[in-house]
Amino acid sequence: MRSFGLTALLTLVLAGRLTGGISYGQDMPAEYKSVLTTVGKSGDYKDGVLKVNIPRGDLRVTIGGRAAPTPFGFGGWLAMTKGDAGHEIMMGDLVLTEDEVNPVMSAILDNGLDVTALHNHFFREQPRVFYMHVHGMGTASDLATRVKPAIDLIEQAVKRASSPAATSGATPTLDGAALAKIVGHQGEQNGPVYKITIGRPDIDLREHGAVINARMGLNTWAAFTGTEDDAMVAGDVAMLEQEVTPVLKALRASGIQVVAIHHHMTDVKPVVVFLHYYGTGPAAKLAQAVRSAVDLLGKAPAAQK
Repeated sequence: MRSFGLTALLTLVLAGRLTGGISYGQDMPAEYKSVLTTVGKSGDYKDGVLKVNIPRGDLRVTIGGRAAPTPFGFGGWLAMTKGDAGHEIMMGDLVLTEDEVNPVMSAILDNGLDVTALHNHFFREQPRVFYMHVHGMGTASDLATRVKPAIDLIEQAVKRASSPAATSGATPTLDGAALAKIVGHQGEQNGPVYKITIGRPDIDLREHGAVINARMGLNTWAAFTGTEDDAMVAGDVAMLEQEVTPVLKALRASGIQVVAIHHHMTDVKPVVVFLHYYGTGPAAKLAQAVRSAVDLLGKAPAAQK
């Protein structure tokens, strides 16, 4: 394999800095590279999906008085994938404070995009944080142009922050491998947070020919932070309608707080219901609680027609 010379390597590094650290990923279609340039955000391309990251590192969030790092549940995103007849399907989840909700909603609606859900993920958090799900269909360049005004409003709020949110306890203190073994799925470490994301490949969800997979938002996840003896867990469970009650019972039996039940997508078949939860306690106990819910997915009897 031919190696790059030092000059070429320095050129690539400098180019990455000049473009704001945009990560194109391997074999990313040209139109998706243009999307990242238009919105001025980083992202990656995998499983046929462009994922754009919109983290809220400016927010200093506490939950019940306890500091929660950004990767614990304050990273917004947009995703695009190809559908039929040259259409792109865009879905996303924007993280907003109370004052930002309606200006951002207007920016979405005024530019021909849809808002499909607005909800909380936590109780007793400060500042109050809301999650807005957005949807659009068109060409990649058109969708990027239409969603940019909303992203610009978020970026203005980020820039107004006096300084980035503190990364308290940035060194991992949890045994991620042990948590993954209990839950039964591998995760990723992001600073002080270990996050496990689980797809629902058993649910064949499509929109205009586009496969709505885990990277498009059809997933269950669990984020852990804290210490082995005193951890926090927050997450989301993607369920078919007949799975809702069994999962609720499992989480409540394990002492996990259920904080929201809602949809993220409209006009999809089958209907997918999302449940958000939060808990504190020993990390291993929290992981076992998550496992009790995960084990029920795909197991509930089919709903009666």
